[in-house]
Amino acid sequence: MANRIDVLKTYKLYINGKFPRTESGRYYQPKGAKGESLGNICLASRKDFRNAVVAARKAQQAWSSRSAFNRGQILYRIAEHMESRKAEFVELLGKEEGLSSAKSKSKIESLIDRIVYYAGWTDKFQQLFSSVNPVASSHFNFSMLEPVGVVSVLCDEKVGFEGLVTAISSIIGSGNSLVLLASKNSPTSAITFAEVLHHSDLPAGVVNILSGDRDELATHIAKHMDVNALLYCGDDEKLLKELQTESANNLKRIIHWSAEDNSEEYLESPYRIQEFLETKTTWHPVEQIGGSAPAY
Repeated sequence: MANRIDVLKTYKLYINGKFPRTESGRYYQPKGAKGESLGNICLASRKDFRNAVVAARKAQQAWSSRSAFNRGQILYRIAEHMESRKAEFVELLGKEEGLSSAKSKSKIESLIDRIVYYAGWTDKFQQLFSSVNPVASSHFNFSMLEPVGVVSVLCDEKVGFEGLVTAISSIIGSGNSLVLLASKNSPTSAITFAEVLHHSDLPAGVVNILSGDRDELATHIAKHMDVNALLYCGDDEKLLKELQTESANNLKRIIHWSAEDNSEEYLESPYRIQEFLETKTTWHPVEQIGGSAPAY
């Protein structure tokens, strides 16, 4: 059996809580840091992305309606599952990024802790960022936060597994749903993370993960009319400008995370949550004893 050919794993897409093959039938085989093949990876098409957005939109309202405490419970469950598969992720990260076993283990453990960190913020960010505003009339004026809706995430080749986990944790923790296009050269950890999500009580469609060519899909993602915000993790200024231009048709919010700033202070912050929220202000009249409520 000296000439035996290894059976490579086929990493499928993750759409609407299922693992379909790409409708285009296309695959590629990225190489690891040492030149070994990482597996058979789906090359997602525009139709795959559209299907993922439909799933994300369908799931978003029910997910945002869940209690903040329950969303925190599910994020914590994700951390539990990732802990149980820590050795697998250490091996994958070593292959993709060429890290030593010790460095891979340290990074994976910090990411598990980061998921727990964002799980803790799910029922606290409203108190931090909401407010009761002073007004001149006889009204109460409240500002509260709501999820922006469906978020697309584009990860640059320089952005590893760390940026992906941080993005997913902060986006879904605030009640949004998302469609993420993983880095083309390091997709195996992303799709394996989808397997963790699948077994963590997360409703189908809240997170959808695609693998494929960023240059092929970026413009289409920016133009899509049913995506409310787009997070670009990377430092390609030309691409960032293109995303900002193409997204103007539906006033899509563009959020930029630099690949160079991967410090714990930057990636672990409630402001990473606030970026995916909108402020809603409500006015309410103050009732006067012995008289009618003031007119608006």
